[in-house]
Amino acid sequence: MLELTENAIKRLTYIADKNNSRYVRLGVKGGGCAGFEYIWSFGNEEQRTDIIVKDILLIDRMFELYLLGTTLDWVEDTFKAEFVITNPNSKSSCGCGESFSI
Repeated sequence: MLELTENAIKRLTYIADKNNSRYVRLGVKGGGCAGFEYIWSFGNEEQRTDIIVKDILLIDRMFELYLLGTTLDWVEDTFKAEFVITNPNSKSSCGCGESFSI
């Protein structure tokens, strides 16, 4: 469904621990410049409709079609550090990469 790089797993684990949470949750909602945006939160328990990715990331099954085939990576360079979401379902995205359209 969604692939996590080793860097992404390490970073998700770090931020979950720092926020006293068992999981990081990734979702999708309508909004942003391009139509949809990714939303992040924390959770300590999985819900009946959740998919658990690499024992750290929760995704509700209702977002599965939006995220199918997506890769999540954590990238750091001299000037920034960020999650990079490569979503093959996205037809376009805004300039900052925070929202996308399908």
